Amino acid sequence: MTDTTVQQSLTPRGTDRQQAARDHLWMHMARHSGQAAGGKIPIITRGQGHLLYDDRGHELIDGLAGLFAVQVGHGREELAEAAARQSRELAFMPLWSYAHPPAIDLAERLAAGAPGDLNRVFFTTGGGEAVESAWKLAKQYFKLTGKPGKTKVISRAVAYHGTPQGALSITGIPDMKAPFEPLVPGAFRVPNTNQYRAPAGLEDPEAFGRWAADRIGEAIEFEGADTVAAVFLEPVQNSGGCFPPPPGYFARVREICDQYDVLLVADETICAFGRIGSMFASTDFGFQPDIITCAKGMTSGYAPIGAMIATDRLFEPFAKGDTTFYHGYTFGGHPVSAAVAMANLDIFEAEDLFNRVKTNAPAFRATLEKLLDLPIVGDVRGEGYFYGIELVKDKGTKETFTAEESERLLRGYVSTALYDAGLYCRADDRGDPVIQLAPPLTMGQPEFDAIESILRGVLSEGLNHL
Repeated sequence: MTDTTVQQSLTPRGTDRQQAARDHLWMHMARHSGQAAGGKIPIITRGQGHLLYDDRGHELIDGLAGLFAVQVGHGREELAEAAARQSRELAFMPLWSYAHPPAIDLAERLAAGAPGDLNRVFFTTGGGEAVESAWKLAKQYFKLTGKPGKTKVISRAVAYHGTPQGALSITGIPDMKAPFEPLVPGAFRVPNTNQYRAPAGLEDPEAFGRWAADRIGEAIEFEGADTVAAVFLEPVQNSGGCFPPPPGYFARVREICDQYDVLLVADETICAFGRIGSMFASTDFGFQPDIITCAKGMTSGYAPIGAMIATDRLFEPFAKGDTTFYHGYTFGGHPVSAAVAMANLDIFEAEDLFNRVKTNAPAFRATLEKLLDLPIVGDVRGEGYFYGIELVKDKGTKETFTAEESERLLRGYVSTALYDAGLYCRADDRGDPVIQLAPPLTMGQPEFDAIESILRGVLSEGLNHL
């Protein structure tokens, strides 16, 4: 053990860092029973490029870009320098009736990159807050325009939209919602776009897409069009294992929303900033939302920021009289975060990352699809640099695992085995068991091959660990 490793194992108070973590750190979305019993907590101490290192010096490929965020890779001095420069000039100023240059410049840049007439940028500190903001805006907009009954929202089964009470209501994962009920009323679910498990007779992607979109129209009619304010959809749904939209899906959803005067919200918290290929995935899939929510990749995770981007039509009622959108966040549009975002987007342009993703995406798909020869791999799906690999018990019948089997497979074996083999990614059981991949956009074929090799080695043994 090196001197550096010894130093990293101790807190400034001289406490063993593992023990301090067990005693004091409340981790997010984590089970703590194992740690409370003395289990080891992975402690990541350093990142460089597409690699991560833990406190033992163990090297891992970052196959999840931190958490779908680190688009330009770790250790970018340009971003650290941008934060330091802005901190020296103006460390903090809220956007509560005041403005500052970084927020103005970033708002202009986001509006220029957004599709169609999306033009007004409301800053938050993360994606869940952006979703919360969008629902509140939709409610108040319809009140101001003479349709006060339009308050409900529709989203998809198994979809994740955040943890604030409103965003959690929009989320479609029952087990995540139950501990916090009662939630905000008025959120309803429709089927997602999981082509792999499409209903019988809908094997054709275009027919399945039409069917799934029409379920949104059906839900609006059932609830009453005069009560529905918005539909929240990720361009590629993350939770459940990366569901891309079937052909024609979003075109049909746009028609339905226009027909019933319902706002279409694209939740691009994960999909924006090159994850699919363009600044916004709405552009990649050729549809025009009324609102975009985004976060994560805006700064490549180097500083917290999010945004709700709306059309001038939605802003118009707030531009006259004494009308106010009584909503805000202390750190929304933080000057340091906004400066980092500007520097991050400079990197995108200098290194042509949007085109890099579009060019390399077919190779990433083809490399991962090699895993389809394994008996445990039922489906490989996704777009751009964003993929899900669904695991099945029986490939021929698509039989999935029981809850107990999924627990043993994912938590008892796959997660630890992948970490030990040098790959950080996500083994997710919020729907059917999947492995999720969303690496930094700077990766290329050598890294794709390394990821496939590690996955092959671990998943080849998967069915032996039930």
